[in-house]
Amino acid sequence: MTLIPQAAAAVLLLILTLCLQCAGVAALIEWLRSVTAKGAKFGPIRSAVLVVKSTIAIIILHGLVILLWASFYRLQCFRSWELAFYFSASSYATVGYGDAILPSRWRLLGPLESMAGVLMCGVSVCLLFATITRLVYRDPRHSRTLDHVSHPVALGESPYSSEQSHA
Repeated sequence: MTLIPQAAAAVLLLILTLCLQCAGVAALIEWLRSVTAKGAKFGPIRSAVLVVKSTIAIIILHGLVILLWASFYRLQCFRSWELAFYFSASSYATVGYGDAILPSRWRLLGPLESMAGVLMCGVSVCLLFATITRLVYRDPRHSRTLDHVSHPVALGESPYSSEQSHA
């Protein structure tokens, strides 16, 4: 039965992926909180630099996750690190060229890595979106134009207003 080793490897790789991603995102969130909580003004240049640094950190984090999967592929499936990393990166990014394939014993891991990659990239996009939203709402040049917009989360209020609780 090849399903049991595949399932065990899948569970282990998914748990390690989630641990690595969650730890990386948590560290990035704490860093972003410390940088944005200092009360300093964020003009366009400083905001752009913060987004670029965040994006680079996210790309490095995804690279580490790809390396995690590639390590397994190198040990179990491929003879070279180059091919293992290439296959992992193309699977994680859901490109899947098809020029490198897993042995039939491990073939279910490729689609699983793709699903994990899509989900982890979604988490990263959410983090970048939240960062940019926070920077926009902190910009004093936009305070007049955004006064009429009620965005409780971005303004640091509860997303559940007292009006909703009485309804």
